[in-house]
Amino acid sequence: MRLVHTSDWHLGRSFHRVGLLDAQARYLDHLVEVVSSEGVDVVLVSGDVYDRALPSPDTVELLSDTVTRLIDAGAAVVLSSGNHDSAIRLGFASDLLARAGLHIRTGLDSVGTPVMVKDTAIYPLPYLEPAMAADRIGATERTHAAVLRAAMDRVRADALSRSGATVVMAHAFVTGGATSESERDISVGGVSAVHPDVFAGADYVALGHLHGPQRIGETIRYSGSPIALSFSEATQRKGCLLVDVKPGVLNTEAIAAPVGRSLATLRGDLADLLGDPAHRGAESAYCQITLTDPVRPMGAMEQLRRRFPDTLVLAFEPVGAQVIAHTGAAVRQRGELDLCCDFLAHVRAGNEASRPERALLATAFESSRLVRGELEDEGRATGTCDTRSRPGAA
Repeated sequence: MRLVHTSDWHLGRSFHRVGLLDAQARYLDHLVEVVSSEGVDVVLVSGDVYDRALPSPDTVELLSDTVTRLIDAGAAVVLSSGNHDSAIRLGFASDLLARAGLHIRTGLDSVGTPVMVKDTAIYPLPYLEPAMAADRIGATERTHAAVLRAAMDRVRADALSRSGATVVMAHAFVTGGATSESERDISVGGVSAVHPDVFAGADYVALGHLHGPQRIGETIRYSGSPIALSFSEATQRKGCLLVDVKPGVLNTEAIAAPVGRSLATLRGDLADLLGDPAHRGAESAYCQITLTDPVRPMGAMEQLRRRFPDTLVLAFEPVGAQVIAHTGAAVRQRGELDLCCDFLAHVRAGNEASRPERALLATAFESSRLVRGELEDEGRATGTCDTRSRPGAA
């Protein structure tokens, strides 16, 4: 059987306030062409189909149009929910849609029941919130590793009765994977990394969550996101994986995605950046620029945008400037409020946050937490709503 492994579309995402929907649509046009030209039997999307629990109408329309075209091109489509998706909303009418070739798995009750394509059993494992799924699935601990171990026990029990290949889809941080800045942290609240041995017995494991394409083991792959979602991904080769699989035999091929706007990260003092011809290629790229001038230049962004019109991020790291004396470990142990106050002191030459400023920041953090809790229904594949929020990268 021939499949395409892709994940982390994050439809509706913005890149430093620049909408990505047009770039995502171009990638999905490319994906339809791959399915048609390569004779693909099934497309697997391993979570984070949408970027948020409440996608915009344009985003929903793009997904609807894409899956229709993929099925018309001759492939079944299997979607599983990730930690950015609303399991309830993404899974709407899934039983009915399966009759047309679109298989959406977002619920705990479906774990261990395969989607059959030819004689291959595909087991989609949606993102499972440990605090909500552990008891129901019989996990020994409330961690992502224990929940996925229990889910794979169900998979292996069912696979024993079948003779074809076994393919597993999962959305998780698996030990050995390299992270990017754009992934939302799922380590909060008892969720932990998962050892690759959890997936023992599968002929292929199609992972989602990490945005860089990478190989974890002989049969375990991350496809990565199809377009860059942070400047930390500037050097990654984006695309999808074309996989031929049968019991004991696996062949994978990376299919590069079309490159739209390139990314550039520049560092140096303002005069050098404006005059150095070596940076000519960055003039048409989205840019992240760090200035190292000893004194912050006046009107730096305006000057930079005359040469690099799509400068999206500007940072200052003055040579010889005093740095807040916190180690990485110490920073991680400090709360969000303390870090914000540290930042104020840093940019104000040591003038610390006043008591009213600290109180205002505390009110803002609490208000944000409550609003997120009311609005988000992130990947909870249990059929219930949980209004607690989890801080992390957007």
